[in-house]
Amino acid sequence: MIGVGVGPFNLSLAALADGVPGLTAAFYDQRAAFHWHPGLLVEGATLQVPFLADLVTLVDPASPWTFLNWLKSRERLFPFYFAERFHIHRAEYDAYCRWVAESLPSTHFGQQVDAVRWNAARGCFEVDHTHVDAHGQAEALARSYARNLVLGVGTEPYVPEPLRPLAETPTVPVVHSAHYLGERERLLAAEHVTVVGSGQSGAEVFLDLLRNRPPGRERITWITRSPAFAPMEYSKLGLEHFTPDYTRYFHGLAEPVRDRLLPAQWQLYKGIDAETIAAVHDELYRRTLDGGWPDAVLTPGVSVRTAGRLGTQSIELHLEHADQSTRTRLTTSAVVLATGYRERPLDRLLGPLDTLLRRDDAGRPLVDSRHRLRLDRSVTGRIYVQNAERHTHGVGTPDLGLAAWRSAVVLNDLTAALTGTEHYPLPARTAFTTFGLTGGPQGPGPGGGAAGQVPTRTAELRHG
Repeated sequence: MIGVGVGPFNLSLAALADGVPGLTAAFYDQRAAFHWHPGLLVEGATLQVPFLADLVTLVDPASPWTFLNWLKSRERLFPFYFAERFHIHRAEYDAYCRWVAESLPSTHFGQQVDAVRWNAARGCFEVDHTHVDAHGQAEALARSYARNLVLGVGTEPYVPEPLRPLAETPTVPVVHSAHYLGERERLLAAEHVTVVGSGQSGAEVFLDLLRNRPPGRERITWITRSPAFAPMEYSKLGLEHFTPDYTRYFHGLAEPVRDRLLPAQWQLYKGIDAETIAAVHDELYRRTLDGGWPDAVLTPGVSVRTAGRLGTQSIELHLEHADQSTRTRLTTSAVVLATGYRERPLDRLLGPLDTLLRRDDAGRPLVDSRHRLRLDRSVTGRIYVQNAERHTHGVGTPDLGLAAWRSAVVLNDLTAALTGTEHYPLPARTAFTTFGLTGGPQGPGPGGGAAGQVPTRTAELRHG
């Protein structure tokens, strides 16, 4: 197996694959070392999932690659125990993942994968890759072969079209939140800053700017297309949308239904955690104690129509309010785009396999229940995807809490083909909620089955 990319998801797979009998694996990443969203490691920022959602624990809590074992290796178990933290610092998660990446023999950094082809004569995939130095300069070319591929190429910062020309000009202070820490000093020194986007990243950037600008002279504007600065859905039953049960249910829906559902579920993954919202309000309130109001404007329901330079020191944003159908202009000194991420297109890597890929009505790759791309029958190897299948597997696709489960599903599919057995036993049921009237691990009737009947598709569900 060759993995392309070493982010948290392929790192989870590498950790769980370590020691699986009969499986040889190598994971390539063009970066010099593992780093997880380094531009957003804002001081005090935490993960939005519990520490149990590490690389392996929810599948194999006895693994040597758990977060708790990393703490033990750093002699920090007792401090963590007394801290009573369920949600760990983001910088801590980054350090934990780097420890795993540096310790595993299967992870190889400084390896840029250039192309993937199917070699029918050899019955395997050819992977062309380039060894690059710390500056990204090519040093050597290589080719590897594998029966199976796992694509974990991740996401890339999304910049809306109206702001793209400005963001691509290095001298203009229009930056994506992914690069916030590197631009923080310049942003704090700007006369006026506008934050665009109301997800978790937007809230953290706004809060950090607010805390570090003088009271009464904050000069920050926060705008978003969303109808509100809304909290993320974090009720216990609501979180069951991030279980394997819901993933299976979503995958079984018709394509038009899946496409309709995803945008409507934005608060499951695009909202702000309640603690951050409270911190924003507390900081704003604190700045009213002297009787004044902070110089901060927070406006939802606003989109950026166009943008451009205004002289040499200012940026002009042309805004439109959705409900009022009104337009205005905003002059600002700097812009932070907390506009999220988009999946990197697989076509860049899989160009030579284009005629062998099966696609849906929208031209997207079809992905089966075991996270395999659907390929032409002539291809006997398998290509798995990680965090590129939200259109087929739903809102849990980019969630760290499902990383270990998905890795286990992939490994079970491989080991079943190799040995006839699955390496990681997985539970048939993971949620109290019954999603749908058919096809789930339990039905709405007495005894778990609809009208007392035996549940269907049990064998398939046990295979993930």
